[in-house]
Amino acid sequence: MSDRLGMGKRGEGESGKVSRFDRYMLSQLMMLFGFFSLILISVYWVNRAVALFDELISDGQSAWVFLEFTALTLPNVIRLVLPVSAFVAAVYVTNRLSSESELVVMQATGFSPMRLARPVVLFGVIVGLMIAVLVHVLVPASRTKLAERKVEIAQNVTSKFLDEGAFLHPAQGITFYIREITETGEMLDVFLSDDRVPGEQTNYTAERAILVKSAIGPKLLMFEGLAQTLEQGTSRLSTTRFDEYSFDVSSLAAESGPGRPEPEAVSTIALLTADPDLRKAMRAKPGALRFAGHERFAQSLIAVVAALIGFATLLNGGFSRFGLWRQMAAATAILIFINFLVNGTASIVENTPKLWPLVYVPSLIGFAIAWMLLIFAGRARRVRHDLVAAVAS
Repeated sequence: MSDRLGMGKRGEGESGKVSRFDRYMLSQLMMLFGFFSLILISVYWVNRAVALFDELISDGQSAWVFLEFTALTLPNVIRLVLPVSAFVAAVYVTNRLSSESELVVMQATGFSPMRLARPVVLFGVIVGLMIAVLVHVLVPASRTKLAERKVEIAQNVTSKFLDEGAFLHPAQGITFYIREITETGEMLDVFLSDDRVPGEQTNYTAERAILVKSAIGPKLLMFEGLAQTLEQGTSRLSTTRFDEYSFDVSSLAAESGPGRPEPEAVSTIALLTADPDLRKAMRAKPGALRFAGHERFAQSLIAVVAALIGFATLLNGGFSRFGLWRQMAAATAILIFINFLVNGTASIVENTPKLWPLVYVPSLIGFAIAWMLLIFAGRARRVRHDLVAAVAS
């Protein structure tokens, strides 16, 4: 055990022992962090991918579009998982070092709880930097690209209409059927039912139809057909034969068009500066935008807090062959409390945007709790040491 910690070798000074212990514990934390991150990301991603698969495939999209969308959602999934993985890794490594008496050995050599926490802090900072890269760069870029692709697909009327031999419902109140599509893109034996006007239903049948582009959007051009309009209140049926009829389908694409930009898709600088154009597009107050920007920095701090709470809470359990299950439960409860504070501050700022600095309160409280736990662990160790010395004397 001493060899694993890099102790007990001649010719090494105290600084050599210190650096070896830090590297040893940090390597254990990073290895378990990678393992738990892979497991949690896989589980979370699969759940999201199943819902996304049903949505895209049922809309007539290809498997390539599904893979593209799932890849674009991955950075946000990783952002959500990393703090949890950091906490689980810190708890697991601390419990193992305690059960194998390695922490007891290090404390016996004079390492204080504050000193033992140094590799945990470094581990938390590394995870925090990963989250910073995600929330400031990768997540906004992926969400922006995802929003653009959603608009492209929503406006791709061809993907909604060109599906032969099936009754399609591209929008509420619209039913569309094509018997056959030729190699040139011409649609044969077309049926279109428009039930969007209350109390009125219009059915169009045509021998041929094509999709054409216009200045105001795509149009469905039908040839040699019949339009039947039924007034449901009077049961009056009107029929009109036509050689050529143009049906505007641009409104169907507009129903899924771009809306307000999401905060996750906006750059951090734009959120912090609360650009007037951005405020108008998002219909948000300056304080709400600044809160969204500072919340990204707070997410990195939460990763450090999660790792420290997991370590400090278990350190108060001391050595036990039966494990530290009570301390694990306590650490989990503290982390849940911190997340409760995060949600609470978000709700407060939503109602009062000028209170955006509250975003850092949960992190500060988390650091304070971890600091007090480390102090308590140091005092408890000194008390135990004094009792052992008194009994021995």
